[in-house]
Amino acid sequence: MAEFVRLDRSDNVVTAVRALEAGSAIESVTTNGLIPRGHKIATAPIARGEDIRKYAQIIGYASADIAPGDHVHTHNTEFRNTAGTYEFSTDLRPVAEIPVSKRDTFMGFRRKNGKVGTRNYIAVLTSVNCSATAARMISSAFGPEELAPYPNVDGVVAFVHGTGCGMAGSGDGFDALQRVMWGYARHPNHAGVLMVGLGCEMNQIDWLLEAHGIEKGPLFHAMNIQDVAGLRRTIELGIEKVRAMLPEANKATREPCPVSELTVALQCGGSDAWSGVTANPALGHACDLLVAQGGTGVLAETPEIYGAEHLLTRRAASRQIGERLIGLIEWWKDYTVRNLGSMDNNPTPGNKKGGLTTILEKSLGAAAKGGTTPLNGVYKYADMITSRGFVFMDSPGYDPASVTGQIASGCNVVVFTTGRGSAFGSKPAPCIKVATNTEMYQRMTEDMDINAGTMLSDGATLEGKGREIYDMILRVASGEQSKSEAQGLGDHEFVPWQIGATM
Repeated sequence: MAEFVRLDRSDNVVTAVRALEAGSAIESVTTNGLIPRGHKIATAPIARGEDIRKYAQIIGYASADIAPGDHVHTHNTEFRNTAGTYEFSTDLRPVAEIPVSKRDTFMGFRRKNGKVGTRNYIAVLTSVNCSATAARMISSAFGPEELAPYPNVDGVVAFVHGTGCGMAGSGDGFDALQRVMWGYARHPNHAGVLMVGLGCEMNQIDWLLEAHGIEKGPLFHAMNIQDVAGLRRTIELGIEKVRAMLPEANKATREPCPVSELTVALQCGGSDAWSGVTANPALGHACDLLVAQGGTGVLAETPEIYGAEHLLTRRAASRQIGERLIGLIEWWKDYTVRNLGSMDNNPTPGNKKGGLTTILEKSLGAAAKGGTTPLNGVYKYADMITSRGFVFMDSPGYDPASVTGQIASGCNVVVFTTGRGSAFGSKPAPCIKVATNTEMYQRMTEDMDINAGTMLSDGATLEGKGREIYDMILRVASGEQSKSEAQGLGDHEFVPWQIGATM
């Protein structure tokens, strides 16, 4: 294994593959102190105020003079807001689409509306926090023994949240919550849905049904605690309704479906210095393979592409798409200022311990999850994805809130890269976790599905690791359990993004 990684000839830092003592020889320099694994080393003098470059991009500015061999991190690096002009559609690489007759397939659940699911759940969905207990008690009545006669049903899941009232009845926050509810109510991984409300909340179930033309039927029910006559009766009636859905939901069976019916959430959390070197680029290659099959990859976490958005606008299929992305960045700049925050509030302490110094560095690595194909669409949080190929959805960088939006947008599989070791899973879309480094993978083998760290430790190629991720997407979409599923994760990771004032 090499002792360092240089990502581009124009970079003035390299990254240590292992912890290095003072006096270690790196390229033509000698380290001036202890360098932790994953941290950066200057390979040229960098005067105070000058650019620090990695990925052939600016990741920060020297806050003091930096000598060759110095450790480069938060103690001598400062962040500055990005500014500059954007190019649009200047890096459009044609997609070598595979003919329909030769495309891969997976075993999915084809729904009456033409959508395809990768799982077959019954959802108990709440409109407000006041009905959360009822929903959880309804779903908890359906354990393994109750579900044993229905082998085609993956489970009964309660999706509860802490909002739905004490909020404005219009605007960004209300609209985002309605999109999340609609997305989960109509998700192809749900065979049936029971919506449970209180009755007097701001987020009225009837408004949602009317706005989106959702009709009640054998596999779609809605009720309010106040109308039913209290919590106990609501729980009893809810159990009756779900029990009646089970035989019908069990009729769904898997059948061969084209990979073009997969919409994959591209997500990362607990990142480290290797995220942008191993797992994220490998997931990007898997995304390229998916797009060649006519499938869709959805990148999100707008604050975590800040500083890399100029690379995505160059890939925008049209100027309008690129300008929509810049509009999101400008919204987030204003949003953080209004809330006395900073776009550099991220990386987190864990990210920094893993070697990431600024949001610019983190974003350049995070954007690699989107591969190389054209950017075909930019969507609001939880907005239904209608374009195929590589697209972007607005969201915070907080993983549960971001994934909730991606699933609501139609994602039926999630791939989640992590360097620090995130204990995350999701329902109804199964989550595949990819480790960025071998050391963490070996510590957390019960949690990690794929080890992208072998790109450093064993010479695995980007293309080979990307193919491994792509192949696992197909297996998991066909019913194979991911490790997060096997551990029961996903019941508490439904977190709609709360925007605006709580009143």
